[in-house]
Amino acid sequence: MIKNLVAVAIVSLAFLACKNEPKKLPIIGDREVVEKVVDGQTITDTIYPAIPNFQFLNQDSVLISEKNFENKVYVANFFFTHCPTICPTMQRNLLKAYEKFKGNNGVSFLSHSIDFKYDSPSILKAYANKLGVDNDQWQFVTGTKADIYGISDKYLVFTKEDDTVEGGYDHSGYLVLIDHNKYIRGVYDGTSEEETQKLITDIDILLAEYK
Repeated sequence: MIKNLVAVAIVSLAFLACKNEPKKLPIIGDREVVEKVVDGQTITDTIYPAIPNFQFLNQDSVLISEKNFENKVYVANFFFTHCPTICPTMQRNLLKAYEKFKGNNGVSFLSHSIDFKYDSPSILKAYANKLGVDNDQWQFVTGTKADIYGISDKYLVFTKEDDTVEGGYDHSGYLVLIDHNKYIRGVYDGTSEEETQKLITDIDILLAEYK
């Protein structure tokens, strides 16, 4: 009888420990397992794909880089200002997350324009103002085709210049959540209100990791 009670107590404590353990978001992407020798011992390490260093021109004609996002979590996406399809919905949904975390210095937003021909800084500035963005917490950036389209792959976002589609550009509407180490911690359908709410919830979960 005593043994049974002890067993039940152990199981209950284990359950409570798991229940009280803070939720953590996964790291997304193909990981690489490598072995290295340290002090004569072979150690197995897991390397996750990270967003590489970058430099883009923002809506204020200022060059920004990955350094602007140090010690922050941020949400990245890809759009263009005259997009006639998914972008208006995606950006309005992202605006909800921006408004939720407005004033929180630990959260930023980064929208890359895939129309490197038309979306100049002044166009991006007018777009940001019309959307309702009034601080530097949300950056809208432009760059060369090679730089913008090259880094979209690192965010797992499809982008393509395509004259056969409406607007001349094709892209996926993902909102991508990035942590302090530049790892992808979540990918969300930016055209879905439900997915946007999940993003907002997951930002709070990710922020809790750094408290």
